[in-house]
Amino acid sequence: MKKSVFLFALLFVSAFAFANDGHSLWLGRFAKQPDNITTEFVKGSVTGDGFRLTCTTDGHVKVVAATQAGLIYGRFEAQRMQALGTLHAMDSTFVPAFKYRLLNHWDNLDGSIERGYAGRSIFWNCNLRPASFFTRHPSPQAVRLNEYAKANASVGINGVVLNNVNASPKMLTKAYIDSVRMIANILRPWGIRVYLSVNFGTPKALGYTSTADPLDPQVRLWWRKKADEIYKMIPDFGGFLVKANSEGQPGPFDYGRSHADGANMLADALKPHGGIVMWRSFVYGAKHKGEDRVMQAVSEFKDLDGQFSDNVILQSKNGPLDFQPREPYAPIFDNMQATQQMAEFQITQEYTGQSKHLVYLGTMWKEFFHYVSPQKLLGIAGVSNVGSDENWCGHDFSQANWYAFGRLAWNPNLTAEQIASEWIGLTFNNNPRFVEPVRNIMMRSREDCVNYMMPLGLHHIFKFDHHYGPEPDGFKAEYPIEWCPVYYHKADSLGIGFNRTSQGSGAVNQYREPYKSLYNDINTCPDRYLLWFHHVAWNYVMSNGLTLWDNIQQHYNQGVSAVEAYLPVWQELKALETADGDNDGARWNRVAELLKVQADNAREWRDVCLNYFGQFAHKAPRNANSH
Repeated sequence: MKKSVFLFALLFVSAFAFANDGHSLWLGRFAKQPDNITTEFVKGSVTGDGFRLTCTTDGHVKVVAATQAGLIYGRFEAQRMQALGTLHAMDSTFVPAFKYRLLNHWDNLDGSIERGYAGRSIFWNCNLRPASFFTRHPSPQAVRLNEYAKANASVGINGVVLNNVNASPKMLTKAYIDSVRMIANILRPWGIRVYLSVNFGTPKALGYTSTADPLDPQVRLWWRKKADEIYKMIPDFGGFLVKANSEGQPGPFDYGRSHADGANMLADALKPHGGIVMWRSFVYGAKHKGEDRVMQAVSEFKDLDGQFSDNVILQSKNGPLDFQPREPYAPIFDNMQATQQMAEFQITQEYTGQSKHLVYLGTMWKEFFHYVSPQKLLGIAGVSNVGSDENWCGHDFSQANWYAFGRLAWNPNLTAEQIASEWIGLTFNNNPRFVEPVRNIMMRSREDCVNYMMPLGLHHIFKFDHHYGPEPDGFKAEYPIEWCPVYYHKADSLGIGFNRTSQGSGAVNQYREPYKSLYNDINTCPDRYLLWFHHVAWNYVMSNGLTLWDNIQQHYNQGVSAVEAYLPVWQELKALETADGDNDGARWNRVAELLKVQADNAREWRDVCLNYFGQFAHKAPRNANSH
């Protein structure tokens, strides 16, 4: 049965040609390629889920792999190269860089999505019966899940966490596990395992135990039995993702235990079944109140290095704060040498304009890999931007970040520019007159976003509730100070920026050399991190000969000017875009309207921030409207 289901899935790699309206993502062009690809399963032929791809001079393509998933990945790679015109006589082996290549969905059981900007959940509050796509009359929701799985497989993603890290205890009740079983049945043929976020306090919350103490025998027994129940229904279940003792979530600290105690207890329950625990290092306020927030992950975990079970992976955000448009890499990757680690990226654009702004994140993630070697990581996870919207991601260009995450999860040595070119060619068309100007916008878009939001190391000055617009004056007495924007920019009459040097909070001391010394010295600290690590005088003269205040203004104005230029370029490309599948112009119009929104938002960011900071600098901002 397993083999027949796989073969059916493999056939569907070439099935279903969709109109290029955004619904088909980057897959629409795959189905248009000639079916000249053969596959062969050869045990031991290639490492893991890798594959060998050969193409003869007469154009015949063969994929050889040692796993069924490898055959799917290889077929997709051949189709990608065919669609882009890059397939030539070759004999090459492709092996994924990371064992775990996961999407994390922050979906709630009521169908809402935390930090979701593209509609409702595709998993929850949906009709998924019958239990598999491969039935006579699948539900529309099951069909959509199959399309979702196909898209993930096409870029090598092999795991999906189905629910929010702020997990409901109900997730582990029998009814919801049955739903997970149905989802797993749809995703499995595409080589995708399912995982669940779990609430650490679940046995107590559901009334089975009087405590959630990880060293309590009854608690440990409950988790073992729960793991047995899950694996009986879903034999290839991947494991648990845990957010503990952060932002009010329960955890082992509640009982005087360590993160290692909590993670290892869950790991013991999963280990007989081959499951893993991904324990998040996003913690603050639980144990180190008053400490600089960016230091708390290292403070809580460094002394536990080497104490975690071999099926525990520490999952850490790429930066030490919270998915900001730019922040330095998280120093926890320097400080955990004996613990398995994976990086967590955010595909959904919580802090980069959400699904209203064109911001390509491939450049951000490549920046991270400049500092943190992929060889140090067992996997990477991306917080998903997928929802029920017809085009999946809200903004058609937000699809590029989903695609880029998958491609980098397979091969982090790919360039952001190469991935952007691929996505444009597959999603729109491969005409250089279209690809080049669109790629130019994408490649500069993240830097433009940093400029019009928070240049020179400024960070977390977003509105409280939705993390979208600017609120540099944000302060609420009832909130923890580290949730307030004024905590991060620290603007006063003397200057602006957060002093994290060895004479300040000391956060710089958590970095390895040469970065510790580089960031600690205001004369060597890169401009992009200047206000992250230093409180700098308004009249401080920077390397370009301009004062800090003049540079801040310059960056904000450059960001606005850059974004204002996107729409004219897009307008010039209308004929090329609509000629290739978007015949009614619906997709072109969606993008055009959102580019107008982005330009308006950029001007708002500039004007609000410059007028507010100008009060401290005692300077009137240039080219900023009064606010």
